[in-house]
Amino acid sequence: MRTATDWLAELVSFDTTSRNSNLALIDRVEAYLASLGAVCHRIASPDGKKANLHAVLGPNVDGGVVLSGHTDVVPVDGQDWSSDPFTLTERDGKLYARGSCDMKGFIACALAQAPSFAKAGLKRPVHFAFSYDEEVGCLGAPDMIAQMAGNTPRPSCVIVGEPTEMAVVTGHKGLFSVRVEVFGKEAHSSLVEDGACAATNAVRLMNWIVEEADTLKAKAPSDSPFNPPYGTMTIGQMGGGTAINILARHAWFESLMRPAPWDDGPGLGRRLAERARALEAEMRKTAPDAKITIQILSDVPPLRPEEMGEAEALARALTGDNSPRVVAYGTEGGQFQDAGFSTVICGPGSIEQAHQADEFVAISELDACMAFLRKLEQRLSA
Repeated sequence: MRTATDWLAELVSFDTTSRNSNLALIDRVEAYLASLGAVCHRIASPDGKKANLHAVLGPNVDGGVVLSGHTDVVPVDGQDWSSDPFTLTERDGKLYARGSCDMKGFIACALAQAPSFAKAGLKRPVHFAFSYDEEVGCLGAPDMIAQMAGNTPRPSCVIVGEPTEMAVVTGHKGLFSVRVEVFGKEAHSSLVEDGACAATNAVRLMNWIVEEADTLKAKAPSDSPFNPPYGTMTIGQMGGGTAINILARHAWFESLMRPAPWDDGPGLGRRLAERARALEAEMRKTAPDAKITIQILSDVPPLRPEEMGEAEALARALTGDNSPRVVAYGTEGGQFQDAGFSTVICGPGSIEQAHQADEFVAISELDACMAFLRKLEQRLSA
């Protein structure tokens, strides 16, 4: 039987940086799981260059457990690695490679346990849910989740194996990012009523975002478990204009919002659009062709702690971890939860290693994950 380390070495050898296709990896994993008797469903991206994989191993009944992971990784461009980032390298009990921690380590453990799942006489199935483009906004998973929610057998809960050092995480913030472009009318800077300055109106929208960020901070509950304890809204990039003495024809900026579970994330987006429409109408008084466009780059819901959640109860029983815990980063967990699936985050490795040069996962973390999966097998076989 291949070990988790064996599988991890193979998985990291596929360069599945989000800008690349993940199909070679999906082909390999799908063929392997099918050989064990899994029923496999491939959900392709709109352009066909990438795919999600949903595979079900065990009886065709409701009540199974989803093991969820993303197959894409972040770039290594400009990072100073001590070894080839796409060749697994062991040093001092740690396994180095891009994606070893985030999050091919969890996928490797799931695949290593799959032959045992296949032979165990499961009473409830295991669902393998492997997605694409998580790192660029959780873009791939929604189509797979929709299929899972609409078909049978229906799982009872989801374990997203993002790196948590095998601790149970029950909540995280959401993610909503936009690119805003303002198109005005150029004019001499002394004749402000002859044009419509795109840069000035972009600043007005950015100021609205800053004010909304202050509101989110002010209304955060005193017992918030997050760090920082409130939802955030930031401006990441901006640009535009031609010269200091010309009213700008074009300006743009990109904003990232991380709403807490109690914030109205979709409402923030709607209010931003309303503010943009009001500014656009004002600009058109002197520039009839002026416009403001808002492109949504990502829209990931938060994961909300569930009262008496089935996924949490299962994960705590398997790990023995009873501490309340949330994280600031986003995952596909909120997407599963919004589709009606009880969901937690629990996987090997530390998020502190993710996206870094010399990313690694400790072998002890993979061992802990394998112990977790063996206990899960016992539960599903009982």
